[in-house]
Amino acid sequence: MTTISAQTILRSRNASAKYKVLSTLLLRYPRFIHAEFMTHRVFSRNAASSRAIPVKKIIDDILADTAMPLHWGANQKGMQADVECAEWVGWSAEYGREGYGTRETAWLKARDNAIQIAEGFERAGYHKQVVNRLLEPFSHITVLVSATEWDNFLELRDHHAAEPHIQILAREIRACLEDESTIQTLNPGEWHLPLINKEDWDTMTPLPPELSDHSVLGSNLVGFAPARRSIEVIKKLSVARCASTSYKTTDGFDMTLERATAIYEKLASKPFHASPFEHVAQADDTWSNDTTGYAFPKEHGNFVGFRQLRRQIELAA
Repeated sequence: MTTISAQTILRSRNASAKYKVLSTLLLRYPRFIHAEFMTHRVFSRNAASSRAIPVKKIIDDILADTAMPLHWGANQKGMQADVECAEWVGWSAEYGREGYGTRETAWLKARDNAIQIAEGFERAGYHKQVVNRLLEPFSHITVLVSATEWDNFLELRDHHAAEPHIQILAREIRACLEDESTIQTLNPGEWHLPLINKEDWDTMTPLPPELSDHSVLGSNLVGFAPARRSIEVIKKLSVARCASTSYKTTDGFDMTLERATAIYEKLASKPFHASPFEHVAQADDTWSNDTTGYAFPKEHGNFVGFRQLRRQIELAA
């Protein structure tokens, strides 16, 4: 029980500014530390939503992998708990010994009570955006995160004074960032495209000149050169798969092109659902070899050295 993990999805170095690496990671951790992770504004994130995932799916995930403390801090002054508490917990004196157990037993009792009440709310006809709130203390969250700037997060969170569970998450993230073997190099103009694999490119290129305008690529792309058509489709696929983090507990590699196109068009319409567009980014060029300036700095958003697709769309509007 309790999973805290970080998985590398894609990492890209800008050949024009070699010290800048854009890293997209897939994280899983207890939802009870999500608020702390959200305080870091340099991150682009898409996270599994309690409003989007069915109640039964949340319950099944909780029963398979209950989020519970790995460090049981003893009460003391201040924000840090230096030592752990191993005392038994009483949850209902009227039940005698049945209402008294270890810290783990008490936590699971609270979980089971929350599940029971949540199921009652669902049977009564309440929406999952209400019901799932009862289950959040015992659930994990899946988060897709992209960033070029990680130093402040690691300095604060991989620290003995940080909350114990986010310390573990920070160490998992650090391990991903220290693995140089996962980095690809992009020349200026090339794209960082999370959740895109070789098979996706194989289905897109080459595009025969005689291919009908009513192909799977869609008539809205008529007029682009073959390579241009392909990259536009791949960008849509990447954005849609990044967005799927909000309603799935797994990655988005299994999404079809047809489904991705429909999702992309919905996200791009008004109101603009912008966050999934931040993970897709283009390596920017520099004015000179000393990398003191970038060609399109206004398109970087919270990145450095990479032009977010979100900012490109917003500035072009």
